[in-house]
Amino acid sequence: MKVGLYTISFAGVWYDGPSLPLEEIFKRAGDMGFDGVEIGARRPHASPMDLDGTARERIRRQAAEAGLEIAAVASYNNFASPVLEHRENELLMVREQIKLARDLGAPVLRLFAAWRGITLRDGHGTYDMTRWYWDHGHPDVTGIERWQWVTACLREVAEFAGEIGVTLALQNHDPVIRRYQDVLDFLAEVDSPALKACIDCPLLRSQQDEYVMEAVRATGDLEVHSHFGGEFEERDGEVTQRPIRFTDREPFNYPAFVAALKEIGYEGYLCYEFCHPCLGEKHELLGVEAAAEQVQLAQRYMAKLVG
Repeated sequence: MKVGLYTISFAGVWYDGPSLPLEEIFKRAGDMGFDGVEIGARRPHASPMDLDGTARERIRRQAAEAGLEIAAVASYNNFASPVLEHRENELLMVREQIKLARDLGAPVLRLFAAWRGITLRDGHGTYDMTRWYWDHGHPDVTGIERWQWVTACLREVAEFAGEIGVTLALQNHDPVIRRYQDVLDFLAEVDSPALKACIDCPLLRSQQDEYVMEAVRATGDLEVHSHFGGEFEERDGEVTQRPIRFTDREPFNYPAFVAALKEIGYEGYLCYEFCHPCLGEKHELLGVEAAAEQVQLAQRYMAKLVG
């Protein structure tokens, strides 16, 4: 099992400060002891629209010079829109992201069934508006319709990915997907060897040992990629989880999750993502070095856990 860093952590969205260029992220990740990186396939880092062949080769070289594998590329797709042109646009972007993964030497492209997106306020990211948009937009659309649109789109991109040798990893991220079983149902209905699973512990409906371990066991060798998140602190030389500030999210059950991954023989990546506001004790937005501290603590925590 390997520990990676997802570049969204330094995209300039969740802390007070600019995004870091990929080369600097790679250097920091290498210095912190990460095994690899997952690259977000959107601006500011790696939108396929912005990267010609020379730029893609440069990214590969920079990662290798930092001693890192490119573990995965991350899409931000929404296959659940009722608008035909929207779904066609999403299909086109995902096809380009599949080609980007191939060109970067990444074996995996992480997919959503649907993604609400984010909006920016004064340059800082928030989920607040897009959650409302999703909940209140298209009130005439049924859940079954959304499911069928997603299935059709997944089937199409899986066929393309299989042709060029990239594996798609469907994440258990809402909306549309509510349970890890939904991921497994999509995989069964699409029935493509190019479509696998990305089950993340923080997104499970329960953090009880039995539920967490059953999710991993049920997924088995379909699991090809995963993420971890949260916040960390050091006490007496030991890195432990702490509750995410100003939320009701308690620490995640990574010990049970990793134990189950070892049990099924998982050898892929766990990539850390800092993807929530980086807040101080007075609700102030902190700078990039506060996010970097969390990234380093996360690496130490998970590296010890995976052994």
